[in-house]
Amino acid sequence: MPADRLHLLIPFALPSAAAASTALAGLDTPALNKLVARATSGETVIGEDFQRTLPHERWVARQFGAAGSGMSDPANPSAAADEAPLAPFMLLADGGTPGDATWACVQPVHVRIAHDHLVLIDPASLDLAAADAKTLYAVAKPLIEELGVRVEAPTPYRWYFSSDSFGTLAGASPLRASGRNIEIWLPHEAGSGQRSRAWMKVQNEVQMAWFEHPVNEAREARGLPAVNSIWLHAQGKMRPVKRPFARVCSDAAATRGLALASGIDAGSAPATFSAYAAEGGANGTGATTLIELDPFSAPFIQQDWSRWNAAFAAMERDWFAPALAAIESGELGALGLTLCGDTGSVDLTITRGDLRKFWRHRVFASLFIE
Repeated sequence: MPADRLHLLIPFALPSAAAASTALAGLDTPALNKLVARATSGETVIGEDFQRTLPHERWVARQFGAAGSGMSDPANPSAAADEAPLAPFMLLADGGTPGDATWACVQPVHVRIAHDHLVLIDPASLDLAAADAKTLYAVAKPLIEELGVRVEAPTPYRWYFSSDSFGTLAGASPLRASGRNIEIWLPHEAGSGQRSRAWMKVQNEVQMAWFEHPVNEAREARGLPAVNSIWLHAQGKMRPVKRPFARVCSDAAATRGLALASGIDAGSAPATFSAYAAEGGANGTGATTLIELDPFSAPFIQQDWSRWNAAFAAMERDWFAPALAAIESGELGALGLTLCGDTGSVDLTITRGDLRKFWRHRVFASLFIE
């Protein structure tokens, strides 16, 4: 029976070179070190400082054939080529029906006033209760629809907007903009770079409706940030996709949605390699399972390198060490790693034969992307 192949997609596993010494302090990952040292190099994507999507989003969109310049100005096909138009696939994963409309994902957020600019905080850190999110949505929904925008909210935390007036509106992924001055990350027309008046009107209506709302007053009384704005990203249209994997395990809506659109079996990410193996892997077919693991996003965005380091220790114990043992025993035919930062990504592949190539001495820190 052919050995299975496993590919791990790991967002925010690569800090910037500037943060490397802090991030790596005390890091003890012998299994990962051996995997990286012996691996065969694949694609390395450097990325750009002001790309509006994240490298793991672009990677998964490319794998399924959902990437491209569909958000670009027809007169300038290269514009916005870095976009990952994943909102319709996210809507599908959340239980909606995208049809042939163009959809954008919209999330309730907190924008903090800094000394002389505005800063978006990570939406995951809002600690927003589902009941409060539903209440805020109920207030905002009629105002949004009055402006001619179709809106669906299959989950309290992710809403979906569709409107011809948004045109080729390009937004930035929330985690791309989090912790930064939002000025350059606000939605703009992909072809011209101009701000969308239609979007600004929708945003302003929602902001005014939520200002001093009882939900926010109660949150502030508990020391929590007010939910004071909405953030648009990932606008795109459903398109046919490929089947690059036999199975997909991920907690990310975009990745699950791409799997569903391609007819691939999709489930949640297992907690450990042992759990993956106990579930049958790719069922002994020799096919490839994609697993997306995301323990690093929150500490990376918050620059909490101690917690990021601790997450790596858990990954070493739960994934890298048992995966290395499975390759050595022949239980696993090959392990692919896509390690991402906030601008770029690195692809590696490790087989049993690679492990015998003792002359390879690549170190983990060499993968860090400037």
